[in-house]
Amino acid sequence: MDGLQIALPILGVVAAAAVTFYAVSFSELREKSFKDLEESEYEDGVYRPSPSSRERRARRQANKINKK
Repeated sequence: MDGLQIALPILGVVAAAAVTFYAVSFSELREKSFKDLEESEYEDGVYRPSPSSRERRARRQANKINKK
């Protein structure tokens, strides 16, 4: 019985940490996807439903350069 009294709170903390990790990860993914969607829809005030692969590659390279 003593081992169960120790293990149960530890398992509770681990479960809470896992739930928090997944919640934060999914919210960050959602924010990133919304940001990417907004950037792709309106560029220079012109609606573009989906940028070409060349444009996406150029945008990623520009972002890499700006981060350095």
